[in-house]
Amino acid sequence: MKKLVALALLSAPALALAQYSSPDKDFYEHAAQGGMAEVEAGKLAEKHGSSPAVKDFGAMMVKDHTAANDKLKQLADKKSVKLPEGPSMTQKAKGKMLEMKSGTDFDKAYIEGQIKAHRDTLQLLEKEIDTGKDADAKAFASEIKPKVQEHLKKINEIAADEGVKVTAND
Repeated sequence: MKKLVALALLSAPALALAQYSSPDKDFYEHAAQGGMAEVEAGKLAEKHGSSPAVKDFGAMMVKDHTAANDKLKQLADKKSVKLPEGPSMTQKAKGKMLEMKSGTDFDKAYIEGQIKAHRDTLQLLEKEIDTGKDADAKAFASEIKPKVQEHLKKINEIAADEGVKVTAND
C-alpha cells in the first residue's frame, strides 16, 4: 500500500505536465516568450527610436505586454505550469541585432519586426482558441486577441506613415 501511495505521489507531477501537452504547453511557452520579447523590444524602441510614433508604440508595447505577461503568469502559476524565464534564443538574437541599429534604420527594423511578431502572435492565439484543451488558456487567448489586432493595425499605420513597405510575407 505504501508503495502504491508513493507511486501515486511521484506520478502526480507527471500527470499534471501531461495535461499541458501540445498545443497548450506550446501556447504557454510561446506566449510567455513572445510577451517578454515584446517588452524588451518596446524598451529599445523607447530608447533608440528616432520617430515619436515608434517611441510611443514601444511604450505601449511595454505597458500592454507587461500586463498580458502578468495575467499569463498568474494563470500558469494557478495551473502549476512553469514558464520560460526569458525570450527564446532567436528572439534574443533579433533583439541584439535591433539594439545595434540607430535612427531610421532602427525604426524600419523595429516596425518590420513588430508587424511580423504581431502576425505570429495572432496565429498562436488563433491556434490556441481553435485547438487548445485548457479552457483558461483558450479564454486568455480570446481575451488578448483584440488587443494584438489593435497593435497590428497601429504598427501597420506607423509603417505607412514612415514609408516602410511591408509585404504579406514579412
